Parts: sequence; structure tokens; C-alpha cells
Amino acid sequence: MTNVPNAAWRKSALSSGNGQCVEIANDGHHAAARDSKNPLGPILILAPTTLRTFLHHLRTP
Repeated sequence: MTNVPNAAWRKSALSSGNGQCVEIANDGHHAAARDSKNPLGPILILAPTTLRTFLHHLRTP
């Protein structure tokens, strides 16, 4: 994701609005995640398949 500053960041529709959110952006080749409280802070960049696997494991009890 070469142009992260212009990425279209989005939060989950299930976000409670309390500021404790992770935002995700995806350009088709890379997926990025950041803390919504600190949008200028560190960004985790992953392959989209890696992010999907990570999210699957979070949802699986």
C-alpha cells in the first residue's frame, strides 16, 4: 500500500463509537490496520489473505 495517507479507512458497522476502534483500508494488494484514536500512529500492513485469516481467528471461539 504505497499511498497510505490517502487510503479509504473504514470502521466496523458494529463499532460502539467509544473511540476503541480499529480502522481497516484495503487497496486490493495490501490491507492496512490502524488505531482510530491515533490515525497518524503506526500502521500494520498485511496481505489481504493474512488479514482475513487473522480476523477469522478473532471471531472463532
